[in-house]
Amino acid sequence: MSGMRNRGHGNIAGDSSQASQLPVPEGMAAFDDSYDQPDPRAYFRALGPLEYQAPHHGQGVFRRAVAARTRTARGAEPVTVLDICCSYGINAALLNHAVTLDDLYAHYTSPEATALTTAELIEWDRSYYAARRRPDPARVIGLDMAANAISYACEVGLLGQGFAENLETAPPSASLLRAARHARLITITGGATFLSPRTFQPILACAQDPVWVAAFVLRTTSYKSIAACLASNGLVTEEVTTHTFPQRRFTDADEQRYAVQAVTGAGGDPNGKEVDGYFHAMLHLSRPPEDATAFPLADLIPSP
Repeated sequence: MSGMRNRGHGNIAGDSSQASQLPVPEGMAAFDDSYDQPDPRAYFRALGPLEYQAPHHGQGVFRRAVAARTRTARGAEPVTVLDICCSYGINAALLNHAVTLDDLYAHYTSPEATALTTAELIEWDRSYYAARRRPDPARVIGLDMAANAISYACEVGLLGQGFAENLETAPPSASLLRAARHARLITITGGATFLSPRTFQPILACAQDPVWVAAFVLRTTSYKSIAACLASNGLVTEEVTTHTFPQRRFTDADEQRYAVQAVTGAGGDPNGKEVDGYFHAMLHLSRPPEDATAFPLADLIPSP
């Protein structure tokens, strides 16, 4: 797939040369069969039993961040959010609609959804989300190497634009840079493990206004190189230290062993977290120093 084409309520751009698979760290389970299907039913069936909950944690933080960004906007246009590793537009669904992550699990694993073709599910979802649209939606653009997932999110109206590109292996397209220049908030809930400054630098360089970056990062992963990249672009990174955020259950004992060893090797304490059976993430919020002063981190974090 190449070029740009209109799809339903949004548009999707992609280049198959950029869709090479990023390596999963040795010891972590891969969910390749779920991440790039024509619709999200397999994704929710696979991750539901593992209690995957990162988008739930992001929902409250991202809504508060959008509200803060709206207060500093210079015009009447809604805030543009760039969701990196957006998959099927789940963060966009939770940000802009009166739904919870539990609602989405129930929706996509229901007998009604199971009985539909993908085309029928798309039509059903257009109505589902339209009926639950919040009155003050942000404009969300999505970036993910999974072209099918991006296509679905555009078809049902969750993304205003979607880009099936992998900035870790190739430069961004001109169309992505044109869209990203309007971003005022970048969100990440599930992909920081696979990212480096290669993804962030061209986006930050093209942005017309200072950008906030809100990233939930597994404790098995270092965020130092990305934070350094953000700092070189004038953003100071703060980390929530009062608590961590459960991400999902481990698939097996080998994955848990990997996580415990990785966290311990990084100087962290896995007791009460990875030892108890879950990946845990830290929230990193990067902003210009004046914004960090005007909007204290504690005010943007819902109670755990």
